[in-house]
Amino acid sequence: MGDAMNALPIVYCRGYAGPTSTIDTSVDDPFYGFNLGATHSRVNGDGNPRFYQFEGPMLRLISEQGYTVPVHGSQTEFLAEAAPDTLDPKSIWISRFYDAASTTWNPDDAAHHENVFQRLISGIHDHFTADGFDIERAAAELYDLVVAVIDKTEGADRVNIVAHSMGGLVARCMMQKICPQKGKAAKDLVARFFTYATPHGGIEFTGGVLNWAMDTFGPAGGDIFSPPKMYGYLTPGKKWGDLPPDPAAWDPRVIPADVLDVNDVFCLIGTDYKDYDATKYIVGPQSDGLVRIGNAYVKNAHRAFAYKSHSGRYGEVNSEEGYQNLQRFLFADWQVDVGLVGLAAEDPGAQDGDVAWQADLSLAVRGLSVLITQQSAAHDNPIQLSKELALGKGIGDSPDTPVPLVSTFLFKKEPPVDLPATTVTAAGDSPTAADDGAPDAGILGLASMSAVETLSRYALSLKVYQVATKATGAFDFTDNLEQVGDWSDVLIVDVGSSAPGAPFGVWWGWNSEIAGSISAKPQMDHLLGDDGVIELPALAKALPIFGAKAQLKITVTRRSPVP
Repeated sequence: MGDAMNALPIVYCRGYAGPTSTIDTSVDDPFYGFNLGATHSRVNGDGNPRFYQFEGPMLRLISEQGYTVPVHGSQTEFLAEAAPDTLDPKSIWISRFYDAASTTWNPDDAAHHENVFQRLISGIHDHFTADGFDIERAAAELYDLVVAVIDKTEGADRVNIVAHSMGGLVARCMMQKICPQKGKAAKDLVARFFTYATPHGGIEFTGGVLNWAMDTFGPAGGDIFSPPKMYGYLTPGKKWGDLPPDPAAWDPRVIPADVLDVNDVFCLIGTDYKDYDATKYIVGPQSDGLVRIGNAYVKNAHRAFAYKSHSGRYGEVNSEEGYQNLQRFLFADWQVDVGLVGLAAEDPGAQDGDVAWQADLSLAVRGLSVLITQQSAAHDNPIQLSKELALGKGIGDSPDTPVPLVSTFLFKKEPPVDLPATTVTAAGDSPTAADDGAPDAGILGLASMSAVETLSRYALSLKVYQVATKATGAFDFTDNLEQVGDWSDVLIVDVGSSAPGAPFGVWWGWNSEIAGSISAKPQMDHLLGDDGVIELPALAKALPIFGAKAQLKITVTRRSPVP
């Protein structure tokens, strides 16, 4: 598990409930959906469904990380009555911002005295409107909850916020607008911010008429997802309805640096639009069925991709993939960044005509049944190598500047909880220099770790290929070999100690170098040096996009314990 000092209260914000009729149903759930699990999973990620029993993120945080959910009839009343600095920091709190918009709490409400015709009209009204819900009021309520939790919790001066969909926008409204109004810096209240499927860039449909209708009429309060209208509740000093002076220059995906460091933000992005409801037909591919991939992240924040839909049976929150990324971001010991350096100085497209180089990538951890992240052409989100290289040159970077491939968080004990028939590292091993709280970057930083008993193993799969187009913009299939990469391999990385008492290290090897099965090889052959550089195989270097000097660079940072 992660260091005990990483334990902070978790505040959960649910997603969009829709009109009043579904708000009334949503408030019946005491935990606003954070308790929901699933029994369906796609075989190999995207094939036919199979039975897989996921308990739900809340139960897993309770059973694996030792969290509690204080309720006692009402979390709000329990929190109000608690004495300062008395509550356990390992606690989960639900921001119940939809309660104020529900019609089910007040027995004296006029609706209870309506005749049959009036109830029919009210019922129709409740299916198309969300009277009583206001995102800024929800954000203000979230602020009050966060401040109260910090005040009543022993030894915690901040919280971690976990949010699904619209809940992430409520949290951002709190951090970017409400906190300045209260004279409080968001980074003094929020340590880490994790979002599932949040439309950080708004929600956009494939048809212009639908986008216009959303902006103009905002059925059931849906206009809060209009990118221009997000300006009003994400900008201090502005009000609902205010539009950005220059819409083309304003990007709602940006969290200002003085609000929260993007290194403390993680966005889980869904790529399975097919398993969502009817909106998948008007949002289309390159989405989770509701939020487009390009709108589902904060710029420059950490992110992972999962073949999951926005919500429902195959949703992101109620998924093993979602939980594995959540617990790693909140509690893991190491941050690992992998990039490409030394790429070809010339644009390979200039030599080969209209050719774009792309890559499929996935990251697996030994002992887990799911991928930590997965990008592929089949899921409409391959890594655009040519585009990344061109972007780097456009801002003055050289080919030696890393082209980012993946950024993730790993435990020094993998899996972090014991699983049947899985060898894991011993509990209790910890950084010897953790007392000062300062992060050690690079492999030298990892060298200060005490020895562990068994290696943790990770696998980074890569497949590189080219996509050719004609002058008309249509695909050119002249030399196409469908689903065949120009180069593919798997990088196997072992982290830890090869034997009790042996020094800590990182060993690596390419699957193409291994004779026989990967599991039969207890340790990879190459020791990673202090520069973190891994040589690509000769076949990869022969590709125009890479060149003879191309290498992988791994940067491992020991994370500072959260105060």
